[in-house]
Amino acid sequence: MPKGYARTDRIAEQIQREVAQLLRLEVKDPRVRMITLTGVEVTKDYSHAKVFYTSLDGISDAVQQGLEHASGYLRSQLAHTMKLRIMPQLHFIYDPSIERGAHLSQLIDEAVASDKALHSPSITPLDHLSQEGEADHSLPPDKEVAKDVSRR
Repeated sequence: MPKGYARTDRIAEQIQREVAQLLRLEVKDPRVRMITLTGVEVTKDYSHAKVFYTSLDGISDAVQQGLEHASGYLRSQLAHTMKLRIMPQLHFIYDPSIERGAHLSQLIDEAVASDKALHSPSITPLDHLSQEGEADHSLPPDKEVAKDVSRR
């Protein structure tokens, strides 16, 4: 019977928490500042872990090099905090999903705004009536609103 929450998923979450804390508090390399870890995938044999990250600066070779340079230190610190027989090698991969999501959101907002501009009525039906409920004859005949007969 398959379990709902695999051990590799729990280990991946703990690696993500620990690496994020190590990057924030202990790694002094200025290249790895202002990054966010978006996920970790661990292989079934625990030999490799893909650490997905995003940066406020966008994709950058300097950030990638800084993370690769710090990976040995991060792995050794993880080995001290996590009690695993095999500590996975860390592979850092840039995750463009945040940027892609922001771009799609911007496209949707632009489409909604252009749709509103094309389909918004410039004259509402109540604007055609004068004060007494009479039809405004300055409108074309197909836009004319009939008299309000119920007020008499």
